[in-house]
Amino acid sequence: MDSTFVKYAFTALTALAISTTAASAVEQNCRFIQAKPEREACYKRQEDELAAKRKPVAPAGEGQTLETLRQMRQDDDAVYRSINNICRGC
Repeated sequence: MDSTFVKYAFTALTALAISTTAASAVEQNCRFIQAKPEREACYKRQEDELAAKRKPVAPAGEGQTLETLRQMRQDDDAVYRSINNICRGC
């Protein structure tokens, strides 16, 4: 049983090592491109990808949120109007 665990652990560690090496190679490959226009295009792609990762995610239902808020205010106003008709302390 120990040899099976070692095999799976070794396989998992090897896959992890390969994936991290490939990720770092993608980031580093632009400086080795000899042609300047291609190298600049590579840097631009990397910059765009990094900007997309850093960009905060906007709420999908912003218009829906505003509509929900308006509906809640209308409901609150209706409740307040009905409360005003109640005799307090009569």
